[in-house]
Amino acid sequence: MTKKISLLIGTRKGAFILSSDDGRKEWKLSEPIFLGHIVYHLVSDPRNRKHLVMAAKTGHLGPTVYYSHDYGKTFVESSSPPKFASADNEANGKAVENVFWVSVGHESEPGVWYAGTSPPGLFRSENNGGTWAPVTGFNDHPKYSEWMGQGATPGGQMVHSVNVNPNNKNHMYVGVSVGGVFETVDQGKKWVPLNKGIAADFIPDPNVEYGHDPHCVVVHPAKPERLYQQNHCGIYRLDRPDSTWIRIGDNMPREIGDIGFPIVVHPSNPDMAWVFPMDGTTVWPRTSPDGKPCVYLTKDAGASWIRQDKGLPSSKAYFTVKRQAMVNDFAKPLGLYFGTSQGEVWASDDEGASWKCLVSYLPEIYSLSIMEIDE
Repeated sequence: MTKKISLLIGTRKGAFILSSDDGRKEWKLSEPIFLGHIVYHLVSDPRNRKHLVMAAKTGHLGPTVYYSHDYGKTFVESSSPPKFASADNEANGKAVENVFWVSVGHESEPGVWYAGTSPPGLFRSENNGGTWAPVTGFNDHPKYSEWMGQGATPGGQMVHSVNVNPNNKNHMYVGVSVGGVFETVDQGKKWVPLNKGIAADFIPDPNVEYGHDPHCVVVHPAKPERLYQQNHCGIYRLDRPDSTWIRIGDNMPREIGDIGFPIVVHPSNPDMAWVFPMDGTTVWPRTSPDGKPCVYLTKDAGASWIRQDKGLPSSKAYFTVKRQAMVNDFAKPLGLYFGTSQGEVWASDDEGASWKCLVSYLPEIYSLSIMEIDE
């Protein structure tokens, strides 16, 4: 049985599916899905590839979730999308504004998904996105207001980077912008901050372990005791059981810096990771540094970095790659993909050594993810 690769694309004006042939040489773009509506995240379930879940904000319906059981040919809206518990809503005035992130649950729990929202909230579905319930241990935590009360990003605070330890369904991490990284070892009943070692100029007390701004947090699938983080204040690595993050972005070229949004890890080599740097100067342009987009690769867990820009524009390309908009496939050699704020999808079929543009003129791209189709 062969597997064809498709890219699930979430944009500011709908979703698209970009499908390849067996050799990843020819690609075909679908018609738009929910054209005109915001699609923050569209994800395929590796436990059952026919299942997809979409985080969206659709016109008068507002923030909601859709799901598909046929590779995205048709979608059904959740009958009970993420919503804060009524008592909590009344007490704190919280209401879901955006469903921002969706992640599959543990392999041993088919049908389980997690969703992150803005304002910061974590929700769980046990029926492939059909209905959602709040994870009250997080949403109603006694320190919620303290943890989440440190500021907000331009797009507001949100829960993202929901990571379930592949070796332990009860062990999870989430990222909150602005809040930090938080960890649970009992499937969401109790939580602790996990931000020691993160340098942040906007937090006056270095002993405060919350109020940080992770952009993307990844647990390595083959070595889940290793985490990587692309933070507002640099690139970091964490090797458990230690609880202190180490800044590995200091080894990036000084003229580039280590500010950005996405981070992608090699699925079988825990020492390999890719980032897409952004300009982080005083006004935070959030564009490619000097208009020269590039990907940087580490092969030694951040001790050194290699620039990969062959095929990318050499000048005057001022685009952004958002936190959900860079992804890898599972082919050999590994394929890498990123989507831009200018509506382009770029691809490499040689682990970043060279790049080509697959499609242009889409709406602003918010997310990319991989879908494999069994044939």
